[in-house]
Amino acid sequence: MLSTVVRHPRTLPVSAALVRSLSTETYSPTPDLPPPPPPRRPPPKSRSRLYPQPRPAVSHQHQALPSLPPTFGRNQLLPVSNSTRALLESIVEQFDAPIRYAFAYGSGVFEQDGYPVKSSAADSPMLDFMFAVTHPAHFHSINMQQHPSHYTLHARVLGSSYVSKVQEFGPGVWFNAFIPMAGVTIKYGVTTVDTLCSDLLNWRSLYLAGRMHKPLRIIKDDARVRLTQQVNLTSAVRAALLTLPADFSETQLFERIAGISYLGDPRMMLPAENRGKVANIVKNQAPQFKELYHRLAVGLPGVHWPAHMSTIQQDTTPHARAAHLKKLPSTLLTGVKNNYDRSYTTPSYEADESAYWIRLAGDEKLPAALGQELRRIVRYPATVQTLKGITSAGVGKSVRYGAAKVAKWWNGSNGSESP
Repeated sequence: MLSTVVRHPRTLPVSAALVRSLSTETYSPTPDLPPPPPPRRPPPKSRSRLYPQPRPAVSHQHQALPSLPPTFGRNQLLPVSNSTRALLESIVEQFDAPIRYAFAYGSGVFEQDGYPVKSSAADSPMLDFMFAVTHPAHFHSINMQQHPSHYTLHARVLGSSYVSKVQEFGPGVWFNAFIPMAGVTIKYGVTTVDTLCSDLLNWRSLYLAGRMHKPLRIIKDDARVRLTQQVNLTSAVRAALLTLPADFSETQLFERIAGISYLGDPRMMLPAENRGKVANIVKNQAPQFKELYHRLAVGLPGVHWPAHMSTIQQDTTPHARAAHLKKLPSTLLTGVKNNYDRSYTTPSYEADESAYWIRLAGDEKLPAALGQELRRIVRYPATVQTLKGITSAGVGKSVRYGAAKVAKWWNGSNGSESP
């Protein structure tokens, strides 16, 4: 008797024996039943160019950072007065475009003894901000709609894509200057988190990393930036120690660190630039510098710096200095290595790496080689950014900014300067 096989629409589990038996049997279609029609495929959906479908989520190239311990990087959280804090936060809150990391810096942020008293808001220095964003074109598109007056006419006409492309040149920053907000005048730069962290780690241009060597007030924090900023501050201490003797003062350390970003800066060659800028910054912000660097410095091997003293001692043996030299940021370290390979007779790096670094660290020409490479790193990005200022701010604001610099130099102010 012929049995009929009934196929249930649901997929049921079958045994291996049943599968083998079905594979060996042959079936002929029933004569009075036509073969089943092939399954119909739905027509392809037309893609709309005006309204594209959302892209699937793609994991970032960098791994997400876990939450940092509450005490990590506490040296970066420099206090300011309640009125200054409220002012800075109120200004950043006025931007609808998304900002991941924001800080304020310069002479308008920290009140110090010896800074000239302002008779009115017009006499106050311009407040300087830096915003790190994820997608610059997205930021500028929203910001241009909300604050069109912040951008020059040609930037508004060419749009956010143009602004983001110009931003990429040089150190990767776009500035909007002489912006009236909250009763004060501000200047703010826009960069990306990737550009910022790359400079903090590698000193690719030192334009952003150099600014963050000096005291600043964090307004919006980000774990990734705080981590890389701690590396940046430690690198600044290492570079300074390699140019200092066995005994020196904390003022010498701070001035050496603050002066890193000015080496090779074309603005320092202008007659209107204050030659005492670095000394003025350190003089008026010494407590903030000590908060930034003391715990980092004493954590390095061979450094003796009691908290109650202003004198510092370090181990200057070639072995100790080689430990600092090998951990400098990659851009600076590669430049120093190439400099020595071209100009000096040194042991082969491939033959004996340890002897190579000890030889470089013990060479008396090392401070000069470091200064030469720092100038080389700073010079090109700083020059490009200076020229970009004419594009981003316009001729009128650029002339106004230059006039303000001349006036500050002419008055010979002893106050701290903005970097």
